[in-house]
Amino acid sequence: MTIDTLDEQTRTELEAAAFRRLLAHLRSRTDVQNLDLMNLAGFCRNCLSNWLKDAADDHGLDVSKEDSRTHVYGMPYETWKALHQSEARPDQLAAFAAAAKPNH
Repeated sequence: MTIDTLDEQTRTELEAAAFRRLLAHLRSRTDVQNLDLMNLAGFCRNCLSNWLKDAADDHGLDVSKEDSRTHVYGMPYETWKALHQSEARPDQLAAFAAAAKPNH
Protein backbone atom coordinates (compact mmCIF):
# COMPACT_ATOMS: atom_id res chain seq x y z
CA MET A 1 0.00 0.00 0.00
CA THR A 2 1.18 3.52 -0.76
CA ILE A 3 -0.18 6.85 0.39
CA ASP A 4 -1.27 7.58 -3.18
CA THR A 5 -3.43 4.45 -3.31
CA LEU A 6 -5.40 5.33 -0.17
CA ASP A 7 -8.93 6.63 -0.47
CA GLU A 8 -9.16 10.41 -0.42
CA GLN A 9 -10.71 10.60 3.07
CA THR A 10 -7.98 8.49 4.67
CA ARG A 11 -5.22 10.38 2.83
CA THR A 12 -6.72 13.71 3.95
CA GLU A 13 -6.85 12.47 7.55
CA LEU A 14 -3.19 11.39 7.41
CA GLU A 15 -2.14 14.68 5.85
CA ALA A 16 -4.10 16.63 8.46
CA ALA A 17 -2.45 14.62 11.25
CA ALA A 18 0.98 15.33 9.77
CA PHE A 19 0.15 19.05 9.50
CA ARG A 20 -1.00 19.13 13.14
CA ARG A 21 2.22 17.41 14.18
CA LEU A 22 4.26 19.94 12.18
CA LEU A 23 2.43 22.79 13.94
CA ALA A 24 3.08 21.22 17.33
CA HIS A 25 6.74 20.80 16.48
CA LEU A 26 7.11 24.41 15.32
CA ARG A 27 5.27 25.65 18.42
CA SER A 28 7.73 23.73 20.61
CA ARG A 29 10.75 25.09 18.71
CA THR A 30 10.35 28.77 19.46
CA ASP A 31 14.15 29.03 19.34
CA VAL A 32 13.97 28.57 15.57
CA GLN A 33 13.33 31.92 13.98
CA ASN A 34 11.13 32.35 10.91
CA LEU A 35 14.08 33.87 9.08
CA ASP A 36 16.10 30.72 9.76
CA LEU A 37 13.25 28.59 8.40
CA MET A 38 13.04 30.76 5.28
CA ASN A 39 16.79 30.58 4.74
CA LEU A 40 16.96 26.81 5.19
CA ALA A 41 13.62 25.58 3.86
CA GLY A 42 12.13 28.40 1.82
CA PHE A 43 9.04 28.66 4.03
CA CYS A 44 8.18 29.71 7.56
CA ARG A 45 5.31 29.84 10.02
CA ASN A 46 3.87 32.85 8.19
CA CYS A 47 3.90 30.89 4.93
CA LEU A 48 1.98 28.07 6.62
CA SER A 49 -0.58 30.52 7.95
CA ASN A 50 -0.94 32.07 4.49
CA TRP A 51 -1.43 28.63 2.93
CA LEU A 52 -4.05 27.82 5.55
CA LYS A 53 -5.89 31.07 4.79
CA ASP A 54 -5.64 30.37 1.05
CA ALA A 55 -7.21 26.94 1.62
CA ALA A 56 -10.02 28.52 3.65
CA ASP A 57 -10.56 31.10 0.91
CA ASP A 58 -10.69 28.31 -1.69
CA HIS A 59 -13.47 26.73 0.36
CA GLY A 60 -15.38 30.02 0.60
CA LEU A 61 -14.67 30.33 4.33
CA ASP A 62 -14.17 33.72 5.96
CA VAL A 63 -10.98 33.10 7.93
CA SER A 64 -8.92 36.18 8.68
CA LYS A 65 -5.15 36.40 8.29
CA GLU A 66 -4.89 36.92 12.05
CA ASP A 67 -7.01 33.83 12.75
CA SER A 68 -4.83 31.66 10.52
CA ARG A 69 -1.66 33.03 12.13
CA THR A 70 -3.04 32.42 15.63
CA HIS A 71 -3.79 28.83 14.65
CA VAL A 72 -0.29 28.23 13.30
CA TYR A 73 1.54 30.00 16.13
CA GLY A 74 -0.72 28.69 18.90
CA MET A 75 -1.16 32.26 20.14
CA PRO A 76 -1.69 35.70 18.60
CA TYR A 77 1.15 36.53 16.22
CA GLU A 78 2.07 39.75 18.03
CA THR A 79 2.35 37.83 21.31
CA TRP A 80 4.61 35.23 19.69
CA LYS A 81 6.81 37.95 18.22
CA ALA A 82 7.14 39.71 21.58
CA LEU A 83 8.00 36.46 23.37
CA HIS A 84 10.17 34.66 20.81
CA GLN A 85 11.31 36.74 17.85
CA SER A 86 14.82 38.10 18.02
CA GLU A 87 16.42 40.85 15.98
CA ALA A 88 17.65 39.56 12.65
CA ARG A 89 21.43 39.23 12.43
CA PRO A 90 23.28 40.58 9.39
CA ASP A 91 24.22 37.04 8.28
CA GLN A 92 20.55 35.96 8.40
CA LEU A 93 19.49 38.98 6.35
CA ALA A 94 22.25 38.37 3.80
CA ALA A 95 21.24 34.71 3.43
CA PHE A 96 17.61 35.74 3.01
CA ALA A 97 18.51 38.27 0.33
CA ALA A 98 20.52 35.63 -1.54
CA ALA A 99 17.86 32.92 -1.28
CA ALA A 100 15.23 31.99 -3.81
CA LYS A 101 11.78 33.55 -3.74
CA PRO A 102 9.73 32.81 -0.62
CA ASN A 103 6.82 30.38 -0.95
CA HIS A 104 4.01 32.76 -0.07
